[in-house]
Amino acid sequence: MGRSIVHMDLDTFFVSCERLVNSKFNGIPLIIGGGDRGVVASCSYEARYFGVRSAMPIKMAMRLCPEAKVVKGDMERYSQLSHAVTEIIEEKAPVVEKASIDEFYLDITGMDKFHGSYKWTNELAQSVTKETGLPISFALSVNKTVSKIGTGESKPVGRLEIQEQDVRQFLNPLSIQKIPMVGDVTFQLLSRIGIRTIQTLSEMPIQVLQQMIGKNGIELWKKANGIDNNPVEPYTERKSISTENTFDQDTFDIQMLKFVLIGMVEKLAYQLRSEQWLASTVVVKIRYNNFDTETKQCRIPYTSGDHVLIRYVLELFEKLYQRRMRIRLVGIRFSGLVRGTYQINMFEDTVEMMSLYQAMDNIKNRFGQDAVSRCAGANLKSKPILPDLNSKP
Repeated sequence: MGRSIVHMDLDTFFVSCERLVNSKFNGIPLIIGGGDRGVVASCSYEARYFGVRSAMPIKMAMRLCPEAKVVKGDMERYSQLSHAVTEIIEEKAPVVEKASIDEFYLDITGMDKFHGSYKWTNELAQSVTKETGLPISFALSVNKTVSKIGTGESKPVGRLEIQEQDVRQFLNPLSIQKIPMVGDVTFQLLSRIGIRTIQTLSEMPIQVLQQMIGKNGIELWKKANGIDNNPVEPYTERKSISTENTFDQDTFDIQMLKFVLIGMVEKLAYQLRSEQWLASTVVVKIRYNNFDTETKQCRIPYTSGDHVLIRYVLELFEKLYQRRMRIRLVGIRFSGLVRGTYQINMFEDTVEMMSLYQAMDNIKNRFGQDAVSRCAGANLKSKPILPDLNSKP
């Protein structure tokens, strides 16, 4: 029996969230992002018509579309609406994978025995829109790759079913850029030898692709031929990353403890970005010298930016550490993870800050995680003054 896999994607999610609270934004070119030195986090279809794209500097976007309205994003609002949509889908679907803040995979294999799979999925999409006011597109097919490509082809507010016998006919004429794992570098490499459509790619000898691209060549050939056996992995808020530090000697040196926490956050945030995760919950743990252990947590807007996470961690630590006893251990956990490429807060941060994060991550990728860090998080003999966490790194 073939699988039935659904990909659901909230259309221009940030834009749709803003239009929920301000109807004046309907039908106009709208850009979500920071100020003049910021970047485009999202944009409406009206703005895309003029060539505006995500991650483009705001100044460039405004040159392309001078009539656009720029709105500073509200990640807290977007996170809340994302959680609301997740709850609706999880309540109705048997297996759900939350792939990012605004997209989901559903495995509804076998449901056609009791419901028409397309009809059931369409009713679910209508429920999401009715209960949240957010438009959502979907595609139903035999695997994750075909469904995701199908959703992209059906937008905006699309409803598409690609049956097994129609997969190749659907994929063949499309650009290889439609395949999720094909980035700009791979596209340019393949284009230079005349591979621009999925059909041409699917007909390439698999050994040639492997020689050109490496181990990803095999996976790319499979996707071009509509083959994808990856399962829908159930979404769970238990997914997390964490770290702890047990001190050689118990301490109540508050400044040193904050330095340690900053260093721990920096390493975990780098891991988040490297693995393309966004965290929505922060947990801080302390263990006193009498072995009493206490934790405190808070829900935050999805992020993987060091400076954002540091602020929440230090706020939780100050609320948590009230007994003024010596501390034996401190720990941090980031949970409620979803896949995401919004590596820093595009609504608050500048192009320069994005470049700084990318440069620091590149150095760490090449020379190791400890190759570069904030002074406050480093293991220094002399203790620097704590930084202003409201300033940019």
